[in-house]
Amino acid sequence: MKKLYGEDRRQALLQKIKTSHDPVTGGELAAFANVSRQVIVSDMTLLKAKGEPIIATSQGYLYLSGRSTEEISRSIACLHTKEAAERELQVLVDAGVTVKDVTVEHPVYGELTAGIHVSSRQDVERFMQRVRDTGASYLLELTGGYHLHTITAPDAQALDRALDSMREHGFLLEETE
Repeated sequence: MKKLYGEDRRQALLQKIKTSHDPVTGGELAAFANVSRQVIVSDMTLLKAKGEPIIATSQGYLYLSGRSTEEISRSIACLHTKEAAERELQVLVDAGVTVKDVTVEHPVYGELTAGIHVSSRQDVERFMQRVRDTGASYLLELTGGYHLHTITAPDAQALDRALDSMREHGFLLEETE
């Protein structure tokens, strides 16, 4: 494809993201538009500033408008080591939920939230591979393992299954008397 410029490029990128059922990586968008990955980051920022419901996930960019809003969500408190992060995500997706994000309470910055958006073992593997490839730290490392996840599912039964499984594996932080 020939190199696209400015607003024409942003509209082409927007259309590509809108019509994809799966996340589209920055690298794929860069190749599509014949530009650098940094230009894609800039374009996505500009599109978000114009109100486009684009989110960046560990798997790529997603366009949220028009996606199913029939899902319900719940925030869950978790505690585990960084070594258990992959197993925790597997437990959740195996229960039929999507892990939307992770939040920690930082002593200086307050709440820090990062999108995860995994809903299958394949998604978890891609996420974990990205963590390994980049050498990134987990947010839970900032808080001694304490963190929150927002999980979503099509029904309350899936959320309940996820909670039961997290409890069984010792990942769920619950009040004690």
